[in-house]
Amino acid sequence: MRHFEDFEPGQTRSFGEYTVSESEIIEFAEQFDPQPFHTDPEAAAETPFGGVVASGWHTASLTMRLLVAEFLSETETHGALGVDELRWRDPLRPGDTISVRTEVLDTGPWSDAAGLVTVAVETLVEESPIMTMESKVLFGRREPL
Repeated sequence: MRHFEDFEPGQTRSFGEYTVSESEIIEFAEQFDPQPFHTDPEAAAETPFGGVVASGWHTASLTMRLLVAEFLSETETHGALGVDELRWRDPLRPGDTISVRTEVLDTGPWSDAAGLVTVAVETLVEESPIMTMESKVLFGRREPL
């Protein structure tokens, strides 16, 4: 288990892999973001996207899944305080395979039991970032103060 004391600014990590299908994109969007360029292949073909693309919220959800499975599950996380500077840089398309890259930007005290770590997160298709954000995450201390 990694604790607050194990994080230092400059640490990077790359992990995960997930391939998204058109049916999955449409199913997510029908429930949570029912815009035609997410739900209707014919309508989406007439947009600047040229076809169905995933909702940005779907991209964020898939990113979170990889973060939990490949990173947070190995830590003493106490949850996050939020996300800053969320940007969808390019759309996620059917058949794309995403991965995640993280970089520790800053660490600092929070409480006797936890410290605050600011993490830059990039969601990548091949090596190109399609989504970026900064997350403020609380991690338990190995030994409370």
